Amino acid sequence: MTEDKRPFLEVRDLRIHFPTDDGLVKSVDGLSFSLERGKTLGIVGESGSGKSVSSMGIMGLHRTTNARVSGEIWLDGDELISASADFVRKLRGRKMAMIFQDPLSSLHPYFKVGAQIIEAYRLYNDVSKKQARQHAIDLLGRVGIPEPSSRVDDYPHQFSGGMRQRAMIAMALACDPELLIADEPTTALDVTVQAEILDLIRDLQQEFGSAVIMITHDLGVIAELADDVLVMYGGKAVEHAPVRELFKAPEHPYTWGLLSSMPRMDRVRAERLLPVPGSPPSLISLPPGCAFSPRCPYDELTDGKALTDVPELLPVPGGTTHSVACHLPHATRRQLWTEEVSPRL
Repeated sequence: MTEDKRPFLEVRDLRIHFPTDDGLVKSVDGLSFSLERGKTLGIVGESGSGKSVSSMGIMGLHRTTNARVSGEIWLDGDELISASADFVRKLRGRKMAMIFQDPLSSLHPYFKVGAQIIEAYRLYNDVSKKQARQHAIDLLGRVGIPEPSSRVDDYPHQFSGGMRQRAMIAMALACDPELLIADEPTTALDVTVQAEILDLIRDLQQEFGSAVIMITHDLGVIAELADDVLVMYGGKAVEHAPVRELFKAPEHPYTWGLLSSMPRMDRVRAERLLPVPGSPPSLISLPPGCAFSPRCPYDELTDGKALTDVPELLPVPGGTTHSVACHLPHATRRQLWTEEVSPRL
């Protein structure tokens, strides 16, 4: 692929492994996806599926750990894994930024909120403290914090949970990054504040034209914001599809399980919510074959392949951008979804 045709962000065969006394933890094991400017990719999966580790890998935050990182990460024509730590550090904040899951632990408790935004801004912009302070006030106002000219001098503990998350967004946007990664930005917030934060991210994306990666376990958030969805399980991508297609015609049994456990407000359910049976696999000792096979109610329909062969992420027949990693034949998946799974959602 030529450089001028390469997507804004392209991740190729990303692997992030952590050596431990108990064995090698394969947190991310062969992940590939791409993202264009102005688009939102939702990454969804249970805890431990590799969502946050992959995003931190893009940000280059595993360089100070004992992680073994391989593959390729191309951001606007630059390959980040082979780049120097100093080069990647200069991209953080200016070219790419991250909204972390817990703003209380991400904001420094001893420094005022405004001072932290000012520091992030002045790191990449040659401006005076006065100009940077005004920029911080403008940002706090833009993300919906009342009386920003006075709240800029407050400490993190003086902000509510929703306001701390807004402050984190303001800090991430301080230098107008072209890639914004939001790692479960609405966790632990009440539903009204969640909706406000999602609306804020959408509005700011439209204003700045940023590419956004939204990491979450909540398919409702994905339906609200994403253009495309990547479903992760056991450190791998098991399904990748446009958001409408994923909700209308999902292909992977794990995705069916996630949808079955999600409340629906647009129809009356005939059955109770059904959790995905079993537990996520250990990333130290993944089962042979398909990692989801111990929890899959349809693994016996694969003629034993689910127990021995790791499924590849392959396009769904029909020429779409939908792909799935499953040993079940396409016709069988369509029949199961139409006749068995979909009617009970």
